[in-house]
Amino acid sequence: MADTEYTPPKVWSWNKPNSTMGRFANINRPTAGAQQEKELPVGKHPLQLYSQGTPNGVKVTIMLEELLAKGHKSAEYDAWLIRIGEGDQFGSGFVKINPNSKIPAMVDRSGPKPIRVFETGAILVYLAEKFGEFLPKEGAARAECLSWLFWQMGSTPYVGGGFGHFYAYAPVKIEYPIDRFAMETKRLLDVLDKRLAESEYAAGPDYTIADMAIWPWYGGLVKFNSYGGAEFLGVHEYKNVQRWTDQIHARPAVKRGRMVNRTAGDPSEQLHERHDASDFETKTADKLAAAAQ
Repeated sequence: MADTEYTPPKVWSWNKPNSTMGRFANINRPTAGAQQEKELPVGKHPLQLYSQGTPNGVKVTIMLEELLAKGHKSAEYDAWLIRIGEGDQFGSGFVKINPNSKIPAMVDRSGPKPIRVFETGAILVYLAEKFGEFLPKEGAARAECLSWLFWQMGSTPYVGGGFGHFYAYAPVKIEYPIDRFAMETKRLLDVLDKRLAESEYAAGPDYTIADMAIWPWYGGLVKFNSYGGAEFLGVHEYKNVQRWTDQIHARPAVKRGRMVNRTAGDPSEQLHERHDASDFETKTADKLAAAAQ
């Protein structure tokens, strides 16, 4: 225990990145703002997305692909890759559209003046209201959907920044934070599992932006072994979450959305940038050609 004891100083100060900060030491610092001059590219579509295929990024690409699947042609978008491990989110152009330097961020150029939108909950609500889809318009159904959307926004930092960080990324494995955040992650899985025992989708009988927000995180835990922690967390216990996860994963738009801006995993499931629906067809053709060799 003595090796993990830490006595906080009276006033914390940041000197420079060091090994105790783990794999993100080169990009983490206690100040905001641009760290480099770097403008963002702009494509041909009304919606410009700047992101990476992390769970937060996937929320928005799923939404956009679902809107296109419903026939909303004006939901066409360019998805530009922001490599967060390389610090692209601290470029001057990105900071202009998200002062918080977190992916994803979006610019809607369909009107007379560009509109920036950042934070995934805000982006999902913005798109839902713009296109009139996946968010009930009034009453109890709307309140339920927004409640589950913000449940995800408020609770999931305990999963990623808490459990994921200390279990998978921290340079030293420390029992206290791993136990603390594993317990909370399992509690959150249980909240969701109990909800899905009584409801087909998170917010009720219909598929909504609440599901699009929750699925990349909690579906990732039970289906894709996020952080390598599936066995540790006993995710097989959550049968209703598993049913819901598979049901959503079967949606073609979800499969496409999960590919966009993805930089990890099977290369055949990565589409680093997306500028046209045909980009998925090209990716499939490349996959079939590789399999034939």
